[in-house]
Amino acid sequence: MKNKSNLLLLSTLIGGLLFSYIFWKEWLALNQLIYSAFIIAVTIFNSEVIKSTKFKVYALAHLLAAALMVVNNSALSAVTYYISLVLFVGFAHYQAVRTIYIAGMATVMQMITVPATLLKRLSDIQIGKFNLKPFLRPIKYIILPLIILFVFTAIYSGANDVFAHYLELIFTNISNFFNDIFGFIFQDLSLPRFLHFCLGILVTAGLIITFYNKSIEKIEATCSESLLRIRRSQKPKSIWYEVAHTFTSQIITKKMALKTEYIIGLISFISLNLLLLSVNLIDISTLWFGYKPAGNFSADLHDGTNALIFSIILAMAVILYFFRGNLNFYSKSKTLKILAIAWMVQNFILIISVFIRDGYYIEFYGLTHKRIGVLVFAMLCTIGLGTVYIKVAKQKTLFYLFKVNGNIWFALLLAFSLINWDVFIVKYNLAKSEQVGVDADYLLSLSDKTLPILNKNRSKLHYTPSKKLYEREIAKPQTADFYRDQLDRRIGYFKERYQEVSWLSWNLQDWKTAEYFGLNKK
Repeated sequence: MKNKSNLLLLSTLIGGLLFSYIFWKEWLALNQLIYSAFIIAVTIFNSEVIKSTKFKVYALAHLLAAALMVVNNSALSAVTYYISLVLFVGFAHYQAVRTIYIAGMATVMQMITVPATLLKRLSDIQIGKFNLKPFLRPIKYIILPLIILFVFTAIYSGANDVFAHYLELIFTNISNFFNDIFGFIFQDLSLPRFLHFCLGILVTAGLIITFYNKSIEKIEATCSESLLRIRRSQKPKSIWYEVAHTFTSQIITKKMALKTEYIIGLISFISLNLLLLSVNLIDISTLWFGYKPAGNFSADLHDGTNALIFSIILAMAVILYFFRGNLNFYSKSKTLKILAIAWMVQNFILIISVFIRDGYYIEFYGLTHKRIGVLVFAMLCTIGLGTVYIKVAKQKTLFYLFKVNGNIWFALLLAFSLINWDVFIVKYNLAKSEQVGVDADYLLSLSDKTLPILNKNRSKLHYTPSKKLYEREIAKPQTADFYRDQLDRRIGYFKERYQEVSWLSWNLQDWKTAEYFGLNKK
């Protein structure tokens, strides 16, 4: 155990140095892949971590996300990178965990408890008869008071400007004092750089050293994926039940009989099926075939799509409520299940209407991140309905639903990160500039990787009269000079930024943009 602690602490120190070297004043790109490779390598050699199939899957998933940061370097790939890192650490160190949610909680807990974990590991260090335990024991008495002091200092400084002013003076003087000391002893080391190194140690320790208390794994231990019929009289009474029973007798706490619940569900699903059938028939007749925009086209599409997505989520919640327990085992529940499945099919038709609405929106107005997001969300709703069907048909639990959907969502997140959406949006909108009004303000707000495409299509960003479609305006461009100046400023900013960073910030998209504008990195 002591040799393991020594190895992990040495890896933490090396990780802190690596963190400070590759991230200091750099953009996130190739350096993230290097750091991830280091974390995964240390975890592989950590004998405390079991190298299971789950470990290998999430390690490869995180490496893919890190590689996508180098290839695409988009906001979505950055989100995917951090989520995959959190899940990899959670599943690697807590392999009894089954869902991505608890894996994420485990990683957060491990990061928060880094100081306690480091103290415990440092106390295990022993060289001959020498160990650090006697020196570290007093530290445990001051950690909590320091945290409390920090919290209340922040509160008081926010409440009192004079106190905040004096506090700022004190910290400025302390900072200058240590800067002078570091500058005198280490000419190339400043206090901010030292603090960055300390941050690297804490981050690395949180990612590679397992928290000694694995009680979080017990959260899922009692969760089953298949429903079991439980006699109501055998269910333990909760604190809420006892309190409610004390004040209200049986008015609130008395549960509906299974037959009563079945009849309520039957009436609900018959009514909802008839209601949704009328909505779907109207959509099929007016939206699916021969649709013509009229009135406030944009608002109608936007509000209608939002309402439909909300209704689909609510529909899944209603189904989950009625099939949450013993109603699944009721002898007459087959009819209720058929009605619920019919409602799911109708909700699937509703999702098709969402796709069609968003398709019209894209056809008339062009692509944006939000419109792509609607398509993705509708796809997730489709998958959600599919898993809800499995839950009802196979008598699965809510835990099963969360587990399966969580894994699917993460897989889709990785898949969508493969696409360079900014470039895709700009290429599509400019290619369709004759059919849709080009929103130049939006296109110029996208990332630097789109600059070569925008520069090639400067002529499509000039001023044109507002285009109309079915008597509705769909674009209100600014002047040509405005867009030309804005594009030139964006190009100039990119050139300055590109020259300021080293090879550690290299990514494929910036390299392509630099090549287009003739920038040579030396």
